[in-house]
Amino acid sequence: MKQEKFLEKIVINVGTGKILQRPHFKEKILPEILQNLAEITGQHGAVRQAKKSISNFKTRTGDPVGIQVTLRGKRMESFFGKLINVVFPRVKDFRGIDLKSVDAMGNLNVGFREQYVFPEINMDHSNVNFGLQVTVVPIIKDRDKAIDFYRSSHVPLKD
Repeated sequence: MKQEKFLEKIVINVGTGKILQRPHFKEKILPEILQNLAEITGQHGAVRQAKKSISNFKTRTGDPVGIQVTLRGKRMESFFGKLINVVFPRVKDFRGIDLKSVDAMGNLNVGFREQYVFPEINMDHSNVNFGLQVTVVPIIKDRDKAIDFYRSSHVPLKD
């Protein structure tokens, strides 16, 4: 099976949430997150801004609340291969992905608490610690067929 005809895209999201309140966020922290995400994905991320001011979340309209990268084509294929063969084995105490991570449309959602599981990130040079979410979107919009595809692609799913 070729991966290219079964995957539509891979979306990587980083929420800036609590990091937004740290001093010098826009000058120092945000550029470093963007650089790390570009090293991980091979593509620059798009900064997503708040559409409304919400006082309980201490956000104002226009504040950066997240960073998103959408991968397609060859970058998507290489990232998917790296995710399966390199990243998952590097996760501490990893026992497989729960089947609840696959939604009704067949999308696989996986969260990482730290970016250090990716081999491109050097812990000694990175000053910012952030988590990220990876969403794999297949062309197949059926959960059972998508699970079969993930298993045939050697994605470590729990039974």
